[in-house]
Amino acid sequence: MSFINEITQFTDNVWIRMLMNILDILLVWFVIYKILTLIRGTKAVQLLKGIFVIIIIRIITVYAGLNTLGWMMQQVINFGFLAIIIIFQPELRRALEQLGRGKLFARSNLQEDEERTRLVSAMSKSVSYMAKRRIGALVSIERETGLNDYVETGIPMFSEISSELLINIFIPNTPLHDGAVIVQKNKIAAAACYLPLSESPFISKELGTRHRAAIGISEVTDAITIIVSEETGAISLTVNGDLHRDLSIEEFEARLRKAWFGPELEATNTSKWSWRGNKK
Repeated sequence: MSFINEITQFTDNVWIRMLMNILDILLVWFVIYKILTLIRGTKAVQLLKGIFVIIIIRIITVYAGLNTLGWMMQQVINFGFLAIIIIFQPELRRALEQLGRGKLFARSNLQEDEERTRLVSAMSKSVSYMAKRRIGALVSIERETGLNDYVETGIPMFSEISSELLINIFIPNTPLHDGAVIVQKNKIAAAACYLPLSESPFISKELGTRHRAAIGISEVTDAITIIVSEETGAISLTVNGDLHRDLSIEEFEARLRKAWFGPELEATNTSKWSWRGNKK
């Protein structure tokens, strides 16, 4: 009976140790993940790449028998951590402050919210500027359906989104102003892209090529498309097959934020008829 109890106790201990090891590994991976999200987008990323290169070279020197180079790499590793502390003292202090305030683990969501606000603000600022000056613009934002086929028709950019860059692209008589800008995630993927024109007979005759292209891309994808009319300076938005015309800058910003980052706007069966008149 005691033998059975010992086996049971041993088995229980083994399972406990396995669970603790698994928990230990998960915690280590979680800490590494939080560190990577903390330094993402900072100059520390390049430093991390450099550290990996040095470690790889050190491993190679061990197996290749390169004693002198190996000694040099070892000295770099030994004194490198002290140099890291000195160079990145402001970043480390900020991270410790966030840890003390309990904000370290909420940083990812905060950064994501800040990035979304920045993107919407950049779009809103550029659209407002172009609308006041009647500068025609067409910007299509990728969601679930890929737009790579249309990106290939334009000039690749892969640039950060900023209001200044968007305005500069659509300034008349510049090489990139004719066509659409396509946004993928948080980057301007390409400019001067060609979008399919809608052939729907329900589109109002007063709408021009930009509006037809915006409606056309909404018929075949779930992209969000922003239009600034060159003739009137009116701001429009296509979402889920609906054309929302003559939006104020406040309405535009609210609809863009909801469509881009919030719940999708519900499409209606009568959306085609809305192209005849104003829809806000």
